[in-house]
Amino acid sequence: MSSIAPARTEAPAAAHAIPTALWLATVVLVTLNLRPFLTAIGPLGPQIQSATGMDLSTLSWLTLLPMALMGVGAWLAPAALRRLGPRRAVVGSLAVIALGCALRVAGSSAATLLATAALCGAGVALVQGVLPGLIKRQSPARMAQMMGLYSAALMGGGALGAQISPLAVQWGLDWRFALALWTAPALLALALARHALRALPGPAPMAAHASQDTGWLRQRPRTWLLMACFGLINGGYAAMVAWLAPFYQTHGWSPAQSGGLVALLSVAQASAALGLPVLAARHADRRPWLGFTLLCQIIGLAALAWWPDAAPLLNIVILGIGLGGCFALMMVVALDHLPHPTQAGALNALMQGGGFLIAALAPYVIARLHQFTGGFGAGWLAQMAAVLVVCVLVSRLAPQRYAQAMRAPGG
Repeated sequence: MSSIAPARTEAPAAAHAIPTALWLATVVLVTLNLRPFLTAIGPLGPQIQSATGMDLSTLSWLTLLPMALMGVGAWLAPAALRRLGPRRAVVGSLAVIALGCALRVAGSSAATLLATAALCGAGVALVQGVLPGLIKRQSPARMAQMMGLYSAALMGGGALGAQISPLAVQWGLDWRFALALWTAPALLALALARHALRALPGPAPMAAHASQDTGWLRQRPRTWLLMACFGLINGGYAAMVAWLAPFYQTHGWSPAQSGGLVALLSVAQASAALGLPVLAARHADRRPWLGFTLLCQIIGLAALAWWPDAAPLLNIVILGIGLGGCFALMMVVALDHLPHPTQAGALNALMQGGGFLIAALAPYVIARLHQFTGGFGAGWLAQMAAVLVVCVLVSRLAPQRYAQAMRAPGG
């Protein structure tokens, strides 16, 4: 691995500027397509199980597999970005997502659904690994706000998937077509990205790859700490996506009603993801805001475990604020660590890579705990324990120590 020290400057991006309105529209529309294929599954879980014969553990793989691929793919994103260039990377990823969604019309078997989940997860992985670095490059003065917008669009897409697909089934559409309808917005985003990103540079020349080497980031303990925080927190999101709707269906809620609950969670996530980074942008130290979001998660998970029928709508809003705000702030914190957009984007991709691999385990762990205990309560408590671990880890993210924490070997 290289021991190149973190660069402190970068050539201006003005030559590759994208008009602001077009850039905002592209970020939002592309990002809206990164979660519906996941959040549409939970509310339709019982119908999928009935049609395919999946048990809870197998059903959990429809969340576990794409999130694991998001993790692996995020690690490969910096190299793919250098070889493909940002435009081809984003457009190609959206094509893979569209293909995965379209093939769900044939999803009458567990194997087919798992294959489509893998395709969608692989496509999402590269987009998530590329966009944060592009945002830091294209919007350096408003990075925190743009990451809030990115995170809000991510959660907003989740809300759409959780609400629209079960409603489509309620209105008479076959569940397979209700999952496949997300092909259309993916193709629309593909067309917009192909147009908007044409001003960006193409693949980097091979001679430039060495100067962009970010392999030294894996040698820094701070990188692994960020992975752990991001993964344990996103385990909560994965758990909610997979099991919140089935959990409330055991309490008598219909698929559309439980899907609405997941949508409400996603709207609360989106609101917090948009608002908290803006509030935190005035302060270099993001830890007080992270502490607030972690407290919200603890309250929400405790209520799910012990008082699930006491004001569930209010509780889900509190939990959504905690999950969405923490996700956005962790993305900002990772980008804060390095001033160079390429290296900051690579660190963000590494954090996402390891983080999503950790997060992918949460739905399976909760499914297994359900099998052992006969309910979801133990799973909610296990996730609350993970949040308490993150409370300890986050205390180490003092901004005045970023430079020392990310010092390259030999630097």
